[in-house]
Amino acid sequence: MSRAHAQPERRKRVLIAGVAVAAALSAVTAAAAFAGGEEVTGSIACPRPVVPAVPAAAQAEVQRELANLDKQIAEANERLRTSAGEGGPNFVQNAILGPLASKRVAALNRIETAIGRVADKPDGLERFATCGLGDAPAVPEPSAPAGGSSTPPSPSAEVPDGGAAGGAIACPAPALPAVPSAAQAEVQRELANLDKQIAEANERLRTSVGQGGPDFVQNAILGPLEDKRVAALNRIETAVGRVAVKPEGLERFATCQLR
Repeated sequence: MSRAHAQPERRKRVLIAGVAVAAALSAVTAAAAFAGGEEVTGSIACPRPVVPAVPAAAQAEVQRELANLDKQIAEANERLRTSAGEGGPNFVQNAILGPLASKRVAALNRIETAIGRVADKPDGLERFATCGLGDAPAVPEPSAPAGGSSTPPSPSAEVPDGGAAGGAIACPAPALPAVPSAAQAEVQRELANLDKQIAEANERLRTSVGQGGPDFVQNAILGPLEDKRVAALNRIETAVGRVAVKPEGLERFATCQLR
């Protein structure tokens, strides 16, 4: 083949390759546009369940289920992140939010059952099961029990301040301001971390019976737990402060007690 004939052939191959690259880029752009069209770049937000006073005998199981709720949110947000461009217009609702609500109903029912074994069983926690994309949906008012009135939710109602002293560690639930969507994932991760810290401290308490002197629990368990909680609460303040007005003073929820 002559050089004069080979040069147009090379130009032809380059042109075909360029068209292929352009087509590939167009496909990627279309996928990104599809994902952006459904605004799946946000994060999933769920209402924080308002749990009544938790007896010491139910603390460990309730804390485990609260940590499970946070884990479910983290998994749903990861599914949201890795599924950009999948499915049709109802994909997020059908494949992520719907199954998440079902899992949350089960976990919230287990919380009710755990408390009901040792005290009056709370009802209606399922109203905190439904999550949303971007902002947590409004929580319906609880129905009034027969013969009495319902207690309206309040941020501090999660503080487990009841129950006889039974060797369980109880910590106040932090009262957070409205969390912007951009900070939801990190804040939920730190809330799950706080729950995990309590579970670990209670396990340490359970396995260290008979160890140390009169100040053992304070020095070996409660003190280190408080330090860890201060660090996690500071990270929550920082996460919110990156995208909105930084909250201050969450460290006041760091100190825990032996109930």
